Amino acid sequence: MKYFLWLLKAAIFFTLFAFALNNQQDATVHFFFGTSWTAPLVLVVLAAFALGLIVGVLGMVPRWLKHRNAARSTQAAVPATTEAPAAATAPKTAPSPILPGDVHGI
Repeated sequence: MKYFLWLLKAAIFFTLFAFALNNQQDATVHFFFGTSWTAPLVLVVLAAFALGLIVGVLGMVPRWLKHRNAARSTQAAVPATTEAPAAATAPKTAPSPILPGDVHGI
């Protein structure tokens, strides 16, 4: 598995390296108010990817914080409810008709 991951990382690296070598021509990005930026195409694509990644992470932060706070409040509430002994609160159930050797109860 370790060699497979190393091989996968190497393949991704060489693919990105070939992409960078094939996209060295200049690209001009025009912004508002007449400003522009001229850079190699690979840098423009990398900047667009990084900007999209940052916007995506910032869009997810409120939901992450909400789930984190919900997990904390749930974890804080669990010890208060588990103070009773488990044997006293466990319901009595009838024995199962499924034999131990039966797969899927058949």
